[in-house]
Formats: sequence, structure tokens, C-alpha cells
Amino acid sequence: MKQEILIVGGGFAGVWSALSAMRLLDLHGRTDIAVTLLAPKPELHIRPRFYEPNVHTMSAPLRDLFGAVGINFVQGVAERIDSHGQQVTYRDNSGEEASLVYDRLVLATGSQLFRPPLAGVVEHAFDVDGIEEATRLERHIEGLAQQPESAARNTVVVAGGGFTGIETATEMPARLRAVLGDDAPIRVIVVDRAERIGAALGDGIRPAIVEASRELGIEWRLGTSVASVNAGGVELADGERIEANTVIWTVGFRASGLTEQIAAPRDGQGRLQVDPYLKVSGQPDIFAAGDTARAATDDRGNFTVMSCQHAIALGRYAGNNAAADLIGVAPTVYSQPKYVTCLDLGSWGAVFTEGWDRQVKLIGAEAKELKRQINTQWIYPPVADREVALAAADPANPVA
Repeated sequence: MKQEILIVGGGFAGVWSALSAMRLLDLHGRTDIAVTLLAPKPELHIRPRFYEPNVHTMSAPLRDLFGAVGINFVQGVAERIDSHGQQVTYRDNSGEEASLVYDRLVLATGSQLFRPPLAGVVEHAFDVDGIEEATRLERHIEGLAQQPESAARNTVVVAGGGFTGIETATEMPARLRAVLGDDAPIRVIVVDRAERIGAALGDGIRPAIVEASRELGIEWRLGTSVASVNAGGVELADGERIEANTVIWTVGFRASGLTEQIAAPRDGQGRLQVDPYLKVSGQPDIFAAGDTARAATDDRGNFTVMSCQHAIALGRYAGNNAAADLIGVAPTVYSQPKYVTCLDLGSWGAVFTEGWDRQVKLIGAEAKELKRQINTQWIYPPVADREVALAAADPANPVA
């Protein structure tokens, strides 16, 4: 019977883990080990793009790719991990319970938006966390034209002024005008606890956010937060009421709840602590990648963040090392010292930075073109060609 490397999760980290594991097995001529990926659908959702319109186009099919390289795909939702019995229980499309055994497991089930227990958030706020949720928001925006003219109809409130909140907010003016017309008196308002615009992104990037906000007409409510949401708007913690038929929640992400089923240290976001080979602390058969892993990116005290930039690389290393562990070859130390950000600022442009101190390198139209390449080319999976796909999964490759 073949040994099994099981990858749980079909996001960036999961897909690249599976490809990388298969690459190392192929290099060593090992056909006695199977690589299986368990995920709800045989497609990669391009999550970093969900703030854009046409969300239904933002997925990449995986069946042909997996078929080309020999990865087994199992469709289902993982529910329980038995680390002692080396088994994952899942629910298939028909709702039936089934299980998969493993010799090495890579947990790559990502993260989810955390909605706090505030009145009305679950019932009335939209988000761009998953493709279904982003599609629901898009349908809502498209339907605004059928609503009676009002200030609330023309207003969008974005809760959170971090990366996702800023990209969502700066895209909104164009999306609203496409539906309501160029003359519509639209308002986009970002509510953020911080005292300064873009505080979480640093001083270097702030001037671009400020300028883009001014040009696009985006308002900021700083030093406060959303206290409650209803069908007609939001109440802020400072007492202000904003009438808005569209409220988008972008605050707070947590690692997949499956991390809680593994006996290992976790950080405040629920991410599993991993060693330099991405093996979960205290778990000899389990690796973690993507948003489920807290990994040191270098020897200067920097750690991974929840982003596809890190998820792709983590996947390449985790899959490689899971296979290496089984076949008895040396694993590869995860290292990703280069850190960049490319923040989309809607029709104004974008801003591209390098380093953990976010030194601005490109701005405006030039950065926007780079962002377009990242979003439409670089983060997509490789073509369904065995040689090309396996070569792309080498941990030594840069992410871009």
C-alpha cells in the first residue's frame, strides 16, 4: 500500500504544497507515495482580488493541473483531525462523512474573517473574504440602481482601514458610479480605530493613501469604530450615525479553526507555531503552511503575515519537506527575507514598497501596472503541463 501525503486546503498554500511534494517525489523517482489534496472545490479562489468587480471570474480550475502531475483530488470539507490516528474526517458533497489517512499531513486551510459579536454585523454587513461573500456584495451593488434615491443608497461604509479595507474602499467609487451614474452623489467612508490614515501600513506609504483618498473623495472616521449595524446604516462608538445601505466588514482575520484540533502552540491569530522546516511544534507528522502557520521569514525577527506572498512560498517549502521527511532526504529551511507590498488605490493608481519598513519604490500608474500583473498573472497557478508545473514548485523559486 502506498504511503500518503495529505494536503488539507485548496488555497495558495495547499496547491503549492501539493505541487512541491510531487516535484520532490518525481525527482527521486518515488512512485510508492501518493499526494492527495482535500478541498471543497477543485479550484483556486484568487482571494486577493475579491475587492474588484466580476468576482465570479476570479477562480482557477485545478483538475487538469492535478491530473497532469498526478495529484489526487478529493472533494469535501475537513471537519476533524486525529493526529494520533493520522486521520482526517471530512464531509463530502452528498453530506456523507468519510475519512482519509495520512503518513504526513500539510494543514493549509487558510484563514477566515472574524466578525465580532456586535449588533447587526452578521445580519447586515457584507465582506470580501470568500468568493461567495464577495459575489453577494457585487449583486447588492448592482441592485442599488433599483433602490429609491437616498443618501443611504449612495453611501458605502467600510469598517477597517487596513490593507483589505483600503483596497476595498478605493475601488468603491468606480464600482458605484458604474451602477448609479457619474453624477450620483456617492460617499465612501472608512471607519478605523487608528488615529492616522493607514497607520498599520507605516509613514512611508501614508502620503499615497491620503492623496488617493482626497482625489477619490473617500472620507475617514478615525479614532472610532463601528458599534452596531442595521439595514439602514451604522452607529459609531463615538455616537455618530451614518446612513448607509452598504456596510463592508474588513477587520480581523483568524486562522482556520482546524488549528485548534492540533496539540501545539498557537499565536493570537490561531496560527500554529512551526519550526524552520514548517513542521508543527511537537507534531512529528504534521506541517502547516499559509495562514495556518506562524513562521520566521528570516533571522531578523520577522514572521509571516496572512498574504498570498507568504502562502505560496510556505506551500512550496511545506510540501517539499513533507515529502523529504517520508523519503529520508534532507529538508529545506524556509527562508523568505524579501518582503514587498503592492497596495491598490483604485483609479488613482497604487503604491509598491519593499522591505518590512515599506520603502516606497513605485507609485501611481507605474505601481498600478505592477499590481495588475500580480493580480492577473503572478499569483495564478501554473499551466497543466507536468514539467512546467513541477519546475514552478521548486522552493528555490522566487514567489513572483
